[in-house]
Amino acid sequence: MSQNALLEPAPVVEKRTLDGASPLVPPAEEELVSLDGILDTEKLKADLDAIAQKYRDGECSEPRPKVLERLKIAVTEGRNAVQELLFADNLGTLCARRLAALQDALIRTIHDFALAHVFADSELTTDERIAVLAVGGYGRGTLAPGSDIDLLFLMPSKNSAIGEKIAEYLLYFLWDLGFTVGHASRTVDECIALAKDDFTIRTSILERWLIVGQADVAAELDRRFDREVVQGTSREFIAAKLAERDQRHSKSGNTRYLVEPNVKEGKGGLRDLNTLFWIAKYHYRVDTSEALVKAGVFSRREQALFTKAEDFLWAVRCHMHFEMGKAEERLSFDLQPTIAERLGYNIHPGLQAVERFMKHYFLIAKDVGDLTRIFCAALEEEEAKEAPGLRGFVRSLRNRAKSIAGTLDFHVDNNRINIVSRDVFKRDPVNIIRIFRLAAMHDLEYHPDALKLIRRSLRLLNKDLRENPQANSLFLDVLTDRKNPALHLRRMNEVGVLGRFVPEFGKIVAMMQFNMYHHYTVDEHLLRSVAELSRIERGELGDELPLSTEIVPKLRDRRLLYVALFLHDIAKGRPEDHSIAGARVARELCPRFGLDSRETELVAWLVEDHLVMSMTAQQRDLADRKTIIDFAERVRTLERLKLLAVVTVCDIRAVGPGVWNGWKGQLLRTLYLETEPTLSGGFTQTSREERLIAARRRLAGRLSEWNEEDRDAYLELHYPNYFLTVPIDEQVADAEFIRRAGDNQPLATEVTTDAFRQVTRIKVLAPDHPRLVSQLAGACAGAKANIADSQIFTLTDGRALDVMTISRAFENEEDEMRRARRICENIEKLLRGETIMSRLIGQSRGTRRADLFEVKPKITVDNSLSNRVTVIEVEGLDRTGLLADITGAISDLSLDIRSAHISTYGEKIIDAFYVTDLIGAKVTSEAKIARIERRLQSVLESAEGEVSSVNAMPSQSAFGFHYK
Repeated sequence: MSQNALLEPAPVVEKRTLDGASPLVPPAEEELVSLDGILDTEKLKADLDAIAQKYRDGECSEPRPKVLERLKIAVTEGRNAVQELLFADNLGTLCARRLAALQDALIRTIHDFALAHVFADSELTTDERIAVLAVGGYGRGTLAPGSDIDLLFLMPSKNSAIGEKIAEYLLYFLWDLGFTVGHASRTVDECIALAKDDFTIRTSILERWLIVGQADVAAELDRRFDREVVQGTSREFIAAKLAERDQRHSKSGNTRYLVEPNVKEGKGGLRDLNTLFWIAKYHYRVDTSEALVKAGVFSRREQALFTKAEDFLWAVRCHMHFEMGKAEERLSFDLQPTIAERLGYNIHPGLQAVERFMKHYFLIAKDVGDLTRIFCAALEEEEAKEAPGLRGFVRSLRNRAKSIAGTLDFHVDNNRINIVSRDVFKRDPVNIIRIFRLAAMHDLEYHPDALKLIRRSLRLLNKDLRENPQANSLFLDVLTDRKNPALHLRRMNEVGVLGRFVPEFGKIVAMMQFNMYHHYTVDEHLLRSVAELSRIERGELGDELPLSTEIVPKLRDRRLLYVALFLHDIAKGRPEDHSIAGARVARELCPRFGLDSRETELVAWLVEDHLVMSMTAQQRDLADRKTIIDFAERVRTLERLKLLAVVTVCDIRAVGPGVWNGWKGQLLRTLYLETEPTLSGGFTQTSREERLIAARRRLAGRLSEWNEEDRDAYLELHYPNYFLTVPIDEQVADAEFIRRAGDNQPLATEVTTDAFRQVTRIKVLAPDHPRLVSQLAGACAGAKANIADSQIFTLTDGRALDVMTISRAFENEEDEMRRARRICENIEKLLRGETIMSRLIGQSRGTRRADLFEVKPKITVDNSLSNRVTVIEVEGLDRTGLLADITGAISDLSLDIRSAHISTYGEKIIDAFYVTDLIGAKVTSEAKIARIERRLQSVLESAEGEVSSVNAMPSQSAFGFHYK
């Protein structure tokens, strides 16, 4: 027997198996993974043999480059063929298995070539025969195009020098082919010892596949791993995997509804399915979805749901990797339209193709979450029942089934609500809603058996049940629960009850809005807004939200707030305005929930006008009396003002991390307190003058370490609106900044970073002049910084305080601070006349994902919003330098900006500028208004932007920015 025969490779096995059983794949795909049309292994082997023969014949001096070139061609052609097949059938799991089979064939080919031509003269003893195993995800028989290749070189002994050389030869070829390879060379003894101590290694070895080499060595690992590592250790393995899952979910925000999800690691992604697979394989000793059905873990329907979810997620992941040419796991806004197109999604009335795709994605993620949660809960329950010894006996006594007062259909089982019989819902369909009410009343979680039966009983949620007064009363009780309504609504949503009981809600389940402002799907946003209200009502946010915390307990009917928040975005995704359509939905649903006609109309108004207060607070000048009067006329009653204020706060806070801040809270409080006396006939608990005095006194108290003269002088620097609109902590920080700058320093800057909110704040103290905003915005544009918010206040000494919030660009703190300092340098150069705008911005122009989003430009010039000035509202797609262009254009039009209100909603800007002509009058000329509209329209439509025609340092103006 030749030395080659001693390590005779296994024949090309084109059906991937795990311990002799087919892997968890859709039944239709449990067939041979053919390499036909992907890779001709015989031809590849013949070509490599021919290269080796030419070397032996002296026709080429170095065969390796030619071998590498031929292998690269094989890799490229093979992967292109797999991608074409994916386009043809969109079967994700099959694509991943094809890539794994292709990788197997390549590794076998390199291994065989090494034995036949590189190590042909080596005498391989029994102790030098190695086995090459795929482990990790590759060991499961699936690969994404950009996946790492995880290999285990299994050595019969530590002294296999030739084996190590073969492994090294194989690795270098794989690296030169562009693969990222994770590898280890170990004996069976080492594998067992490491697997006992390290769950990561244990999990990796759990999923293994013999690619090529000594089968006896691999078989020995199989026997010993099962006997010495797996047996009797299920409980500790399950606990480790569940803890690992929870930690991973926590890192991703603990929600599966992020609008830029991580397909691999995110909640509801492939890793959750992996976790389920690892536990199933380890605990139940199964390798197939069919076996999970036999074990009673899944029903046939749930098995089909599992395999469907796995196939979809693999399709998305493979398309992402192919498109990007690397292992990209985050389904970003940039990728979503492309992947939607690759998967064949089309536009639908009210929804873009990308929104339809993402809705499907989140529905799948929801299914993954439901299945893995049910599976893991069942395991936890099993573990509780099997606890050994006295501890287990005591636990069983403590957690044995307990009755629930008022019902014979449910009981408490291990601190979870459970059913007493399989016909509970069939006998009385109202029980499908009642179980959630009882769980909320008694602060219980849900037993997996109950959840599975609910899912299997969804057909009972018909028109009769939806119109049943008792069912609707129970649902309203869940929605308005005083402990944790969001938890129980979320469970209702996860098992499919919420969308069936409220079909209008079902239409927005898993619906995303393709913009950069909303962080969650619509249904998740609604449930989070309800959660925010519940936290306010429980008094958890008293320090952060004092006004809302004061309002809620005094409301005549708290239910209206919960219903309004549950419905406020329920009409998203329709061709018409969602607020108007939502009010119509509210008028249909509220009577069903048991609200009377007055309550119904009040909820409908809140839904229709739920954006009015936030838009007024952020986009209007609250120091302009006309703003307050117009808002009061829209609200009409004090009761509606209170309700709207709370709805607005909860809505903004539920948009996503970092969207809410103290500045927005202060603006809303100011608008509320300015409007309250108008609606109450002049009566208010605290007048504006009293609030101003209290605000000044509060700041003076925080500056107690200053000497009295300096403190009094500083308090006179600010106009009243500053004290009423800026949070006290920021007032103190501003005071210290201005004090450090001193009276004799005309220009000062300061930088602070906020890694949690992913923003950086830049404070600027500078002489006030008409083009200050344009100059500051241009300085940011020169560093490609996006301004998310800007607050500008004129001081009584002629200086202006500007606080700009820019989106963070770097994870590293030093890099972010370096960029911020460059912006400060830009500001100083511009304001000192050391450079001009065109030179600074010229090399920094660029769009901000402009090819992904479409925002129709809109210019409104309005003389009805203020009695003293003209208001120009600009709405359009954000880009680098846009604010500099807009404010520069306004100045070029000989207009003086009295107040600017900069609002950014993801990729969309809505900016309002309160302006006058140069003599301080409103702009009333129709010709001048038309000229303003044309000029600003051209600015918004210019992708590359424009630079103001006036670049020199302007002269100081008597008029400044009263307030952003």
